[in-house]
Amino acid sequence: MTAPHRIVSLLPSATDLLFDLLTHLGLGERVVGVSHSCDHPRARHLPVLTRSIVDSAAPQAEIDRAVSEAVREGRALYQVDGELLDRLAPDLVVTQGVCEVCAVTPGTLQDAVRYLPGCLPAANVLSLEGKSVQGILDDLRALAAAAGVPETGEALARQAQADWDAIQPAPHAPRVLTLEWTEPPFYGGHWVPEQVERAGGVNVLGTPGTDSGRATWDQIAPLRPDVSVVLCCGYGLSDNVTFARDLPDLPLGEVWAVDANALFSRPALGVVRGAQVLADLLRGQAAPGLSERIR
Repeated sequence: MTAPHRIVSLLPSATDLLFDLLTHLGLGERVVGVSHSCDHPRARHLPVLTRSIVDSAAPQAEIDRAVSEAVREGRALYQVDGELLDRLAPDLVVTQGVCEVCAVTPGTLQDAVRYLPGCLPAANVLSLEGKSVQGILDDLRALAAAAGVPETGEALARQAQADWDAIQPAPHAPRVLTLEWTEPPFYGGHWVPEQVERAGGVNVLGTPGTDSGRATWDQIAPLRPDVSVVLCCGYGLSDNVTFARDLPDLPLGEVWAVDANALFSRPALGVVRGAQVLADLLRGQAAPGLSERIR
Protein backbone atom coordinates (compact mmCIF):
# COMPACT_ATOMS: atom_id res chain seq x y z
CA MET A 1 0.00 0.00 0.00
CA THR A 2 1.39 3.39 -1.00
CA ALA A 3 1.72 5.86 1.89
CA PRO A 4 -0.64 8.84 1.55
CA HIS A 5 0.96 12.19 0.76
CA ARG A 6 -2.06 14.42 1.36
CA ILE A 7 -3.98 13.87 4.59
CA VAL A 8 -7.02 15.76 5.88
CA SER A 9 -8.04 15.44 9.53
CA LEU A 10 -11.59 16.34 10.51
CA LEU A 11 -11.22 15.91 14.26
CA PRO A 12 -8.75 17.42 16.74
CA SER A 13 -7.60 14.15 18.32
CA ALA A 14 -6.60 12.74 14.94
CA THR A 15 -4.71 15.94 14.14
CA ASP A 16 -2.83 15.64 17.43
CA LEU A 17 -2.03 11.99 16.74
CA LEU A 18 -0.96 12.69 13.16
CA PHE A 19 1.55 15.31 14.22
CA ASP A 20 2.79 12.99 17.00
CA LEU A 21 3.39 10.39 14.30
CA LEU A 22 4.73 12.54 11.46
CA THR A 23 6.52 15.60 12.80
CA HIS A 24 9.70 13.98 14.10
CA LEU A 25 9.92 12.03 10.83
CA GLY A 26 9.87 15.29 8.87
CA LEU A 27 6.53 14.34 7.29
CA GLY A 28 4.24 16.87 8.97
CA GLU A 29 3.63 18.64 5.67
CA ARG A 30 1.53 15.68 4.58
CA VAL A 31 -1.36 17.10 6.65
CA VAL A 32 -3.01 19.55 4.22
CA GLY A 33 -6.35 20.38 5.88
CA VAL A 34 -8.06 20.27 9.28
CA SER A 35 -11.33 20.97 11.08
CA HIS A 36 -12.26 24.25 12.73
CA SER A 37 -11.66 22.66 16.16
CA CYS A 38 -8.10 21.55 15.48
CA ASP A 39 -5.81 23.69 17.64
CA HIS A 40 -2.46 21.93 17.29
CA PRO A 41 0.26 24.58 16.72
CA ARG A 42 1.27 22.95 13.44
CA ALA A 43 -2.34 23.17 12.19
CA ARG A 44 -2.83 26.92 12.55
CA HIS A 45 -1.83 27.76 8.99
CA LEU A 46 -3.76 24.94 7.32
CA PRO A 47 -7.03 25.24 5.37
CA VAL A 48 -10.13 24.71 7.54
CA LEU A 49 -12.80 22.44 6.06
CA THR A 50 -15.55 22.41 8.65
CA ARG A 51 -17.79 24.63 10.72
CA SER A 52 -20.27 23.96 13.51
CA ILE A 53 -23.92 24.95 13.31
CA VAL A 54 -23.75 25.69 17.06
CA ASP A 55 -22.13 28.82 18.51
CA SER A 56 -19.35 27.49 20.75
CA ALA A 57 -19.20 30.82 22.59
CA ALA A 58 -22.82 30.54 23.75
CA PRO A 59 -23.70 29.62 27.36
CA GLN A 60 -23.70 25.90 28.10
CA ALA A 61 -27.47 25.66 28.49
CA GLU A 62 -27.97 27.31 25.10
CA ILE A 63 -25.45 24.97 23.46
CA ASP A 64 -27.22 21.98 25.01
CA ARG A 65 -30.59 23.17 23.68
CA ALA A 66 -29.19 23.71 20.18
CA VAL A 67 -27.44 20.33 20.10
CA SER A 68 -30.48 18.48 21.46
CA GLU A 69 -32.74 20.14 18.90
CA ALA A 70 -30.41 19.30 16.00
CA VAL A 71 -30.07 15.67 17.10
CA ARG A 72 -33.83 15.36 17.57
CA GLU A 73 -34.42 16.72 14.06
CA GLY A 74 -31.70 14.57 12.50
CA ARG A 75 -29.58 17.54 11.43
CA ALA A 76 -25.78 17.21 11.29
CA LEU A 77 -23.98 19.41 13.80
CA TYR A 78 -21.11 20.08 11.42
CA GLN A 79 -20.83 21.19 7.83
CA VAL A 80 -17.97 20.17 5.56
CA ASP A 81 -16.71 22.37 2.73
CA GLY A 82 -16.92 19.70 0.06
CA GLU A 83 -15.58 21.93 -2.71
CA LEU A 84 -12.46 22.79 -0.70
CA LEU A 85 -12.01 19.13 0.17
CA ASP A 86 -12.24 18.30 -3.52
CA ARG A 87 -9.62 20.94 -4.39
CA LEU A 88 -7.23 19.71 -1.71
CA ALA A 89 -7.46 16.22 -3.28
CA PRO A 90 -6.42 14.23 -0.19
CA ASP A 91 -5.60 10.56 -0.46
CA LEU A 92 -6.60 10.02 3.18
CA VAL A 93 -9.37 11.69 5.22
CA VAL A 94 -9.63 10.94 8.93
CA THR A 95 -12.97 11.25 10.72
CA GLN A 96 -14.68 9.54 13.67
CA GLY A 97 -17.68 7.51 14.73
CA VAL A 98 -17.42 7.96 18.49
CA CYS A 99 -19.62 11.01 19.09
CA GLU A 100 -21.76 12.96 16.63
CA VAL A 101 -21.58 15.97 18.95
CA CYS A 102 -17.78 16.14 19.00
CA ALA A 103 -16.67 16.02 15.36
CA VAL A 104 -17.53 15.14 11.77
CA THR A 105 -18.84 11.61 11.23
CA PRO A 106 -18.41 9.52 8.06
CA GLY A 107 -22.04 10.14 7.10
CA THR A 108 -21.62 13.91 7.19
CA LEU A 109 -18.46 13.62 5.12
CA GLN A 110 -20.07 11.48 2.47
CA ASP A 111 -23.03 13.86 2.22
CA ALA A 112 -20.61 16.73 1.59
CA VAL A 113 -18.82 15.08 -1.33
CA ARG A 114 -21.57 12.93 -2.82
CA TYR A 115 -22.13 15.06 -5.92
CA LEU A 116 -18.55 16.22 -6.50
CA PRO A 117 -16.50 14.81 -9.37
CA GLY A 118 -13.58 13.86 -7.15
CA CYS A 119 -15.76 12.12 -4.58
CA LEU A 120 -13.63 10.09 -2.17
CA PRO A 121 -14.05 6.31 -2.29
CA ALA A 122 -14.73 4.74 1.08
CA ALA A 123 -11.22 3.20 1.13
CA ASN A 124 -9.74 6.70 1.51
CA VAL A 125 -11.70 7.48 4.69
CA LEU A 126 -10.47 6.26 8.06
CA SER A 127 -13.00 6.48 10.88
CA LEU A 128 -11.56 6.33 14.40
CA GLU A 129 -13.86 4.49 16.81
CA GLY A 130 -12.00 4.12 20.12
CA LYS A 131 -14.15 4.55 23.25
CA SER A 132 -11.60 3.20 25.73
CA VAL A 133 -7.90 3.63 26.42
CA GLN A 134 -7.17 0.42 24.53
CA GLY A 135 -9.40 1.64 21.71
CA ILE A 136 -7.40 4.87 21.51
CA LEU A 137 -4.15 2.91 21.21
CA ASP A 138 -5.73 0.68 18.55
CA ASP A 139 -6.81 3.82 16.66
CA LEU A 140 -3.26 5.16 16.93
CA ARG A 141 -1.94 1.99 15.34
CA ALA A 142 -4.61 2.08 12.61
CA LEU A 143 -3.88 5.73 11.87
CA ALA A 144 -0.15 5.06 11.75
CA ALA A 145 -0.68 2.20 9.30
CA ALA A 146 -2.95 4.35 7.11
CA ALA A 147 -0.37 7.17 7.20
CA GLY A 148 2.40 4.80 6.17
CA VAL A 149 4.33 4.87 9.46
CA PRO A 150 3.23 1.70 11.30
CA GLU A 151 6.51 1.27 13.21
CA THR A 152 6.23 4.75 14.67
CA GLY A 153 2.64 4.07 15.70
CA GLU A 154 3.59 0.86 17.42
CA ALA A 155 6.44 2.56 19.29
CA LEU A 156 4.19 5.40 20.47
CA ALA A 157 1.46 2.96 21.53
CA ARG A 158 3.91 0.88 23.55
CA GLN A 159 5.32 3.95 25.27
CA ALA A 160 1.82 5.22 26.07
CA GLN A 161 0.92 1.85 27.57
CA ALA A 162 4.10 1.86 29.65
CA ASP A 163 3.35 5.38 30.91
CA TRP A 164 -0.22 4.33 31.76
CA ASP A 165 1.01 1.29 33.68
CA ALA A 166 3.54 3.41 35.58
CA ILE A 167 0.92 5.75 37.09
CA GLN A 168 0.88 5.45 40.88
CA PRO A 169 -2.77 5.55 42.00
CA ALA A 170 -3.91 7.58 44.97
CA PRO A 171 -3.92 5.25 47.99
CA HIS A 172 -7.19 6.16 49.70
CA ALA A 173 -9.74 5.33 46.93
CA PRO A 174 -11.75 8.58 47.00
CA ARG A 175 -15.19 8.68 45.42
CA VAL A 176 -14.95 10.77 42.26
CA LEU A 177 -17.56 12.55 40.16
CA THR A 178 -16.52 13.76 36.72
CA LEU A 179 -18.59 16.42 34.97
CA GLU A 180 -18.33 16.61 31.18
CA TRP A 181 -20.92 19.39 31.19
CA THR A 182 -22.44 21.42 34.00
CA GLU A 183 -25.56 23.11 32.61
CA PRO A 184 -27.23 20.65 32.50
CA PRO A 185 -24.87 18.18 34.18
CA PHE A 186 -23.41 15.29 32.18
CA TYR A 187 -21.10 12.72 33.78
CA GLY A 188 -17.93 11.52 32.05
CA GLY A 189 -18.02 8.50 29.77
CA HIS A 190 -15.88 6.55 27.30
CA TRP A 191 -12.29 6.46 28.66
CA VAL A 192 -12.88 8.92 31.54
CA PRO A 193 -14.06 6.25 34.04
CA GLU A 194 -10.87 4.31 33.20
CA GLN A 195 -8.81 7.40 33.94
CA VAL A 196 -10.53 7.73 37.32
CA GLU A 197 -9.89 4.09 38.18
CA ARG A 198 -6.25 4.22 37.04
CA ALA A 199 -5.75 7.31 39.19
CA GLY A 200 -6.99 5.38 42.24
CA GLY A 201 -10.50 6.81 42.45
CA VAL A 202 -13.88 5.14 42.65
CA ASN A 203 -16.08 6.45 39.85
CA VAL A 204 -19.57 7.31 41.13
CA LEU A 205 -21.26 7.85 37.72
CA GLY A 206 -20.35 6.41 34.33
CA THR A 207 -19.10 3.07 33.03
CA PRO A 208 -15.85 2.50 31.09
CA GLY A 209 -16.37 2.36 27.34
CA THR A 210 -19.92 3.73 27.38
CA ASP A 211 -21.23 7.15 26.43
CA SER A 212 -21.37 10.05 28.86
CA GLY A 213 -24.84 10.66 30.23
CA ARG A 214 -27.21 13.37 31.34
CA ALA A 215 -28.01 13.60 35.04
CA THR A 216 -29.76 16.03 37.37
CA TRP A 217 -28.39 17.77 40.44
CA ASP A 218 -31.08 15.99 42.46
CA GLN A 219 -29.58 12.67 41.32
CA ILE A 220 -26.02 13.80 41.94
CA ALA A 221 -26.43 15.31 45.43
CA PRO A 222 -27.04 11.98 47.28
CA LEU A 223 -23.85 10.51 45.79
CA ARG A 224 -21.73 12.78 48.03
CA PRO A 225 -18.44 12.36 46.12
CA ASP A 226 -15.16 13.12 47.87
CA VAL A 227 -13.87 14.87 44.76
CA SER A 228 -15.68 16.44 41.80
CA VAL A 229 -13.72 17.21 38.65
CA VAL A 230 -15.05 19.69 36.09
CA LEU A 231 -13.76 18.61 32.68
CA CYS A 232 -16.32 20.11 30.33
CA CYS A 233 -15.82 18.74 26.83
CA GLY A 234 -14.19 21.16 24.41
CA TYR A 235 -12.83 23.56 27.04
CA GLY A 236 -9.44 24.35 28.56
CA LEU A 237 -8.55 25.07 32.17
CA SER A 238 -9.66 28.70 32.38
CA ASP A 239 -13.18 27.98 31.12
CA ASN A 240 -13.53 24.97 33.39
CA VAL A 241 -12.43 27.07 36.36
CA THR A 242 -15.33 29.40 35.56
CA PHE A 243 -17.79 26.51 35.25
CA ALA A 244 -16.54 24.99 38.51
CA ARG A 245 -17.01 28.24 40.40
CA ASP A 246 -20.63 28.35 39.21
CA LEU A 247 -21.55 24.88 40.48
CA PRO A 248 -24.55 24.74 42.82
CA ASP A 249 -23.98 24.61 46.56
CA LEU A 250 -24.20 20.84 46.95
CA PRO A 251 -22.10 18.23 48.81
CA LEU A 252 -19.60 17.73 45.98
CA GLY A 253 -16.45 17.32 48.09
CA GLU A 254 -13.31 18.97 46.80
CA VAL A 255 -14.01 20.67 43.49
CA TRP A 256 -11.30 20.77 40.84
CA ALA A 257 -11.13 22.12 37.30
CA VAL A 258 -8.86 20.70 34.60
CA ASP A 259 -7.79 21.32 31.02
CA ALA A 260 -10.26 18.94 29.38
CA ASN A 261 -9.04 19.51 25.83
CA ALA A 262 -5.50 18.49 26.69
CA LEU A 263 -6.25 15.66 29.10
CA PHE A 264 -9.77 14.20 28.93
CA SER A 265 -12.01 15.19 26.01
CA ARG A 266 -9.98 13.90 23.08
CA PRO A 267 -9.20 10.26 22.29
CA ALA A 268 -5.48 10.96 21.94
CA LEU A 269 -2.33 10.34 23.94
CA GLY A 270 -3.22 13.16 26.32
CA VAL A 271 -5.56 10.79 28.17
CA VAL A 272 -2.52 9.10 29.69
CA ARG A 273 -1.24 12.41 31.03
CA GLY A 274 -4.81 13.10 32.18
CA ALA A 275 -4.84 10.00 34.38
CA GLN A 276 -1.56 11.12 35.94
CA VAL A 277 -2.90 14.64 36.60
CA LEU A 278 -6.00 13.06 38.12
CA ALA A 279 -3.90 10.85 40.40
CA ASP A 280 -1.98 13.91 41.53
CA LEU A 281 -5.08 15.98 42.29
CA LEU A 282 -6.57 13.08 44.25
CA ARG A 283 -3.51 13.54 46.47
CA GLY A 284 -4.22 17.26 46.64
CA GLN A 285 -1.46 18.20 44.19
CA ALA A 286 -2.25 20.65 41.38
CA ALA A 287 -0.49 20.55 38.00
CA PRO A 288 0.19 24.18 37.00
CA GLY A 289 -1.71 25.08 33.85
CA LEU A 290 -3.57 21.78 33.84
CA SER A 291 -5.51 21.51 37.10
CA GLU A 292 -6.70 23.88 39.82
CA ARG A 293 -8.59 23.33 43.05
CA ILE A 294 -11.65 25.55 43.31
CA ARG A 295 -12.96 24.65 46.76
